[in-house]
Amino acid sequence: MKFILPFIICLLSITRGFAFQQETLNDVFDIGTIQSLIIQKDGEIIHEEYNGSIGGNDPTNIKSASKSIVSLLIGIAIDKGFIKGVDQPLSDFFPDYFEQNPDSAKAAITLQDLLTMRSGLETTSFRNYGRWVMSNNWVEFTLDQPFVEEPGGEMVYSTGTSHLLSVILTKATGMSTRAFANEHLFEPMDIQIGGWDRDPQGYYMGGNNLAVAPLDLLKIGTMMMDVGEYNGQRIVSKDWILESVQVYTRSNYNPYNYGYMWWRRPVGKYQLFFAWGNGGQYIMILPELEAVISITSDLGRSSGSRRYQDRIFDFLRETVIPFVEEAKVSSS
Repeated sequence: MKFILPFIICLLSITRGFAFQQETLNDVFDIGTIQSLIIQKDGEIIHEEYNGSIGGNDPTNIKSASKSIVSLLIGIAIDKGFIKGVDQPLSDFFPDYFEQNPDSAKAAITLQDLLTMRSGLETTSFRNYGRWVMSNNWVEFTLDQPFVEEPGGEMVYSTGTSHLLSVILTKATGMSTRAFANEHLFEPMDIQIGGWDRDPQGYYMGGNNLAVAPLDLLKIGTMMMDVGEYNGQRIVSKDWILESVQVYTRSNYNPYNYGYMWWRRPVGKYQLFFAWGNGGQYIMILPELEAVISITSDLGRSSGSRRYQDRIFDFLRETVIPFVEEAKVSSS
């Protein structure tokens, strides 16, 4: 009997601490314009909160986190034999362009160069984004850019670079990027996407403005955590997932490492792998904790400032990770 009371007191202390962490997690809504936070541990959702009108199944614009989805699609296309591999050059996919604009250096840029943002071409993001999206041919505008780095050299972040991958996917498979994604990625995972912008030629945007619901972002993170499987079904090869999260380069704007359009960085003592869209759209994976986190933000209220990033990673380190660690203790 004398051992039961201390055990009960200890259990109550853990439970109260866990409840306190649950309340503290809602402080995330004080950061930027965040509107949803979902945390999954060991395959179970342990926290799910929304701020505003969004619900878990409401597709929302994930901005540049779309690039990570396109990376998965390229991996699937390689797995299925539509694309030979990451060493294929641009000349294989844009012969008409290079016939009219001979440039052996540009023609030799590989898919891996595109996936790692190391094409060397001037960016079509940031100061050039408006001119790029207002142009009448996004592919030609991107390929017309001058070299500012050597191909395979330093990272040059560019949404035009990722858009080329969507066009390549369509050319290689004979299907639109959306149709291919629905058949081979979204439908097998019971994901219903919303809107997805297209360029003047009708190609789906390869790096921005795809709408995915918060709970569906969690599914994608779960599939990444399980190295390409979802509910026992192989979606993407294990090799592709592992290649995607290797470090090939480092951001030219942030202290983050970059794989095949998936980011990574340490947070506390853990390695974090993540998809990231401007304004605060995230799929986060913490393999050492078997945890997946989905975050979305309201772009309608976003100021465009990126100052929220440091606050999110501080919040992750100081609040979310201790909560997940405690959840492990509570469930054991």
